[in-house]
Amino acid sequence: MNETIWDLAHLGHVELLTPKLDQSTRFFTEIMGMSITATAGDSIYLRAYDDYEHHTLKLTASPQAGMRHFAWRARSPQALQRRVEAIQQTPYAIGWNEGGLGHGPAFEFHSPDGHLTEIYFETEKYRCGPQDQSALKNTASRFPGRGINVRRIDHLNLFASDVRSYRDFHLNTLGGILSESIVDDLENMNPRAVWFMVNSKSYDLAVTLDYLALRGRFHHLTYAVNSREEVLIAADICLENGIQIETGPHKHIIQQTFFLYVYEPGGNRVEIANTTARLITDPDYQTVFWTMEERKRGQAWGLPTIPSFHTQGTPMPTP
Repeated sequence: MNETIWDLAHLGHVELLTPKLDQSTRFFTEIMGMSITATAGDSIYLRAYDDYEHHTLKLTASPQAGMRHFAWRARSPQALQRRVEAIQQTPYAIGWNEGGLGHGPAFEFHSPDGHLTEIYFETEKYRCGPQDQSALKNTASRFPGRGINVRRIDHLNLFASDVRSYRDFHLNTLGGILSESIVDDLENMNPRAVWFMVNSKSYDLAVTLDYLALRGRFHHLTYAVNSREEVLIAADICLENGIQIETGPHKHIIQQTFFLYVYEPGGNRVEIANTTARLITDPDYQTVFWTMEERKRGQAWGLPTIPSFHTQGTPMPTP
């Protein structure tokens, strides 16, 4: 068995595109409870109260919703260089950029499905001031007491037209572990969805089959809250503020996430979740495989998966 590559530290940030920048900003600040750390041109940079970096979300004005890019933070400068050298051996490499607001030089590449991705190490760690200094020295900033009060970025879910290619590229080039996977059946093991673990969390990235067979689309971005009760309260907050609830609160059978899916005003799907139920510390952990027949049974409990979950992504095709 090949030794696992542990050069990725965690999901760093995601840049979402929105045709309604003002309304999307209000959603993430007043409803989600996040804070603005910077504004530059047509972009707003935001973080949750326990995110340690300058930002974990960049909102950029655009004619249509979607994701422009997402980023991994490497574990060290040496880890960054190792992953860059590996990426350069693939047809997906683009090259170095000077870095963006909040982080240093980054190497850009595409996923096999076309998602723009970057990897970096140098980062600007958030420095709170008197107005948001927490009484808890081990918390990045004060609990906001505003809206849903999301704590930190948790994971990203992408659509892909070819899940197998994404799986193989990620494991062989970027590293980590395949923590769970949905397959057609246990005989041919054709992947329909994959979850990648790069630290003790059971996943930072999920990639699921796009039933419309489109390339490079965004499925959802997840921010974590402290408890399942807060997910229930989040549903009430969204209801009271006219935010479209797609499904939930329910419990996923895969990864055991307690979840609520909503759409921010720009059209992108956002998940509010309590994801602390499952950590993986087993050093020789074996992937858990679920068949399509098993998945037809639905969630662990709650309503079945709704059809839009397999087709609704951003951008949506024009009629």
